[in-house]
Amino acid sequence: MIPRTASGPAVARHGWVQAVAVVLAGSVAMVVVAALGLWAAGATDLPDNAFPRVVAATVVAAVGGSVELSGNAGELARTRAGLTAIPLSVTLTGALVIAAGFLRPLRHRAVAGAGELAGWAGRIAVFWLIVLIGLAVPARQTFAVDLGKGVLGTIGELFDSAPEVGFTTDVPLTVLFGLLWLAGVLVLVLLVSRAAPLPAGLLRFQESVRPTAYAVVALLLMYVALAGVVALVVAATRGHPAQTFAVILLGLPNLAWPALTLGLGATWHGRVDGPFGLPVPRVLAEVLRTPDVSTVNLRTLAEHDGRVWWLLWVAVVLVLATGFLMAARSPARVRLWQHALHLAVGLALAVLAVCLLGRISAHYGLSLLGISDLGGGLSGELYLRPDIWSAVGLAALWGLVAGFLGGLLARPVQRRGEVGLRKA
Repeated sequence: MIPRTASGPAVARHGWVQAVAVVLAGSVAMVVVAALGLWAAGATDLPDNAFPRVVAATVVAAVGGSVELSGNAGELARTRAGLTAIPLSVTLTGALVIAAGFLRPLRHRAVAGAGELAGWAGRIAVFWLIVLIGLAVPARQTFAVDLGKGVLGTIGELFDSAPEVGFTTDVPLTVLFGLLWLAGVLVLVLLVSRAAPLPAGLLRFQESVRPTAYAVVALLLMYVALAGVVALVVAATRGHPAQTFAVILLGLPNLAWPALTLGLGATWHGRVDGPFGLPVPRVLAEVLRTPDVSTVNLRTLAEHDGRVWWLLWVAVVLVLATGFLMAARSPARVRLWQHALHLAVGLALAVLAVCLLGRISAHYGLSLLGISDLGGGLSGELYLRPDIWSAVGLAALWGLVAGFLGGLLARPVQRRGEVGLRKA
């Protein structure tokens, strides 16, 4: 039976009304998750009714938009500030909802024309552009900085200098990166889901790409799910439930996915100085808060808590399961060395994305009449960055081994023989 291609009625099933519904569902889901996470973090106590603008800035940051910190302390003072962090829980929520909406009218079809897919994606992009502008324009706020009663406070009162710090968004950059984020989500959906139709000319690539993409995405989601279970257990047994739920709703993948790279043997470097802190496990906080730049890997973490070696065994089990899942979804004619190569490439790309998205950097400094901070706790820095290429190389090596072993384990499993054939 020849798969049904695009036709008039098929296109009508995903027109402008459906595009509005997809974008509305995705944006509302992201706003709700961001608002709940910020509420749990105590952001509702911010002055000047800033909470809605902080929520908007959080969603903008989640889709790759440009949120910049700014400072102003009058003629006699200088400020410096910067922030690089992506609330990946919000990002993941929006990606899943928009992906489901994009796929819904296309399911149960094997083939779709390139023009049809481009038109459907373009309609979604038009309304997503409106949402991006609607979020980026109001996402700006300024807060006064309390200098306290120390030397800085005395100098500030003497010279009537009131420092301020705030945030703003670069609307053009936000629109650009937000549209690129949407394009990435939609392309990834087509790579991952067997329910997504492809143009006839691309069908020959799906037997090597789709099983690998599906298995690697499943691995990343499994790590998030496991991290969520651990976080809930910690909240129930060790207290601080509000802080824990803030982490779950704002940055759970920011912890889960670097944990995957650590289990693979990767190394990160970081430091926490001043009033900043990271809502991270205690062992990681202890490693980071040192006078010098800290090395974060299984060995250094195990010096503080030997239980971190479980990250290695979790990686062994789940990466091997990823290789099995990939092989089980691949056509039976795929050879073992091809399984190994496919997973090596897929896992390396996933770890590269984790390293680029999981980096955290923040700094703030205040000086008045050339006097910096004076022990007032108003300056600080934190960052966490990976050794990217060593992490990618280790991921490729793990992928080679797990792909080969997964192919061996999946041999008894009945698999589809030809790509594109569907059961009636």
